[in-house]
Amino acid sequence: MNALLLTDGYKTGHHQQYPKGTEEVYSNWTPRSNKYAPKGCDKVVSFGQQYVFKWLDAYFQDHFFSRPKDEVCQQIKEELSMYLGTDYNVSHFESLHDLGYLPIRVKSLPEGVEIPIRVPMVTVVNTKPEFYWVTNFLETILSTMLWLPMTSASIALCYKRIFKKWALATDEENLEFINFQGHDFSMRGMGGLQSAVSSGMGHSTVFMGSDTLPAIHGLREYYNAKDFVIGSVNATEHSVMCAGTKDDEIGTFRELMETYPSGILSVVSDTWDLWKVLTEYLPVLKNEILSREGKLVIRPDSGDPVDIICGENRSLDGETAQEKGVVELLWDTFGGTINAQGFKVLDGHIGAIYGDSITTERAENICQRLHDKGFSSTNVVLGIGSFTYQYNTRDTFGFAMKATSVVVNGERREIFKDPITDDGVKKSAKGLVRVDQVNGEYVLVDQVSEIEEREGALKTIYEDGQFYNTINLEEIRSSIDNLL
Repeated sequence: MNALLLTDGYKTGHHQQYPKGTEEVYSNWTPRSNKYAPKGCDKVVSFGQQYVFKWLDAYFQDHFFSRPKDEVCQQIKEELSMYLGTDYNVSHFESLHDLGYLPIRVKSLPEGVEIPIRVPMVTVVNTKPEFYWVTNFLETILSTMLWLPMTSASIALCYKRIFKKWALATDEENLEFINFQGHDFSMRGMGGLQSAVSSGMGHSTVFMGSDTLPAIHGLREYYNAKDFVIGSVNATEHSVMCAGTKDDEIGTFRELMETYPSGILSVVSDTWDLWKVLTEYLPVLKNEILSREGKLVIRPDSGDPVDIICGENRSLDGETAQEKGVVELLWDTFGGTINAQGFKVLDGHIGAIYGDSITTERAENICQRLHDKGFSSTNVVLGIGSFTYQYNTRDTFGFAMKATSVVVNGERREIFKDPITDDGVKKSAKGLVRVDQVNGEYVLVDQVSEIEEREGALKTIYEDGQFYNTINLEEIRSSIDNLL
């Protein structure tokens, strides 16, 4: 696709609408509100900028600058002439093609840090006066691509904080487990491949477990990821269990353990009757499971996640399988140990994972109720799926890219928006901006001078086709770990 189509239709006329003599348009990307974010997500993780601008630069090189000017500009002329019902003039596009690169300077806060709401994370400005229109021509594609990796990374961090809080309370000797306690199950429910990749990369800055395989390529391509990136385990799906037949489900379990005599094996267990699996089949298979060199993980994925894992009864005096729940039933059969903090930890040969309709609220409730029943929170892994990562929009953190400064005929104008009909969320910064660190917190300073704008925490990552201050996955993960 012609790279000039990567924008909103109304952008195609804005080069004619700015005041005559416009030489510069300066914009910033800012999270404006967290009122639609999950509880506890009070800040935004900075992540995805390097990915987005590397992708954008490569796309313009491959689908605009490297194509013959007459061909690519004639194509856009024909499309926009039909689209707008006019004889569209493409001379500004032809001039851009002659230049051979995107004439913008992009400054960003470091990736892997947390940013308070209403603090700019990225600034974009044109570097050549005649291309003033480029800054906000790119707003749409930047907005499309930036909000999701930042949102998913931010929500993943909320999950990890929940897991750490309860691991400290119930199994503090096993804190490394939380790196794998949130597992990405979201790919099939995301809004397309690119969404799955960008969200999956966001998840993988926080957690080491994921079934979103394309995230591996993304992290190697855009963040120089080396060696181990993310991991998973051998696991079944319902078609496997169905193919083994309902009448011989226990035989399917046995055959799977013979196929995988060691390592972690996850078996979906609610294809028919989860409670029969837990109270009839697993006791029969107990010795085989305990003699296996690895862990058998039981995976239910239907019903209320909190009740299924923890039981409908909030104490240890439940009688039915439903009242006890998965973890208590596994304890009844396989036992385990009591750790130094006095909480039950399942035998290392058995475990549980739940990966359907998980939210941060349900994750908190699961950990809380396991604690209340005397079980460690580390007895379960949660699969975080599209119910978490796809049920978001740009408005989850109120992201927007807005111009706050222009230069017209050599005169700088501080501009801003502040709709009288809005509740204040849409009010923008004003003029050039700088972000400082004050007592470890990122703070916006707007209406600064050109000299002051060059200072602060925002650093150039892209300018006129060149990249600067690049970062790798290991560095991002290290920074995020320091946030816990």
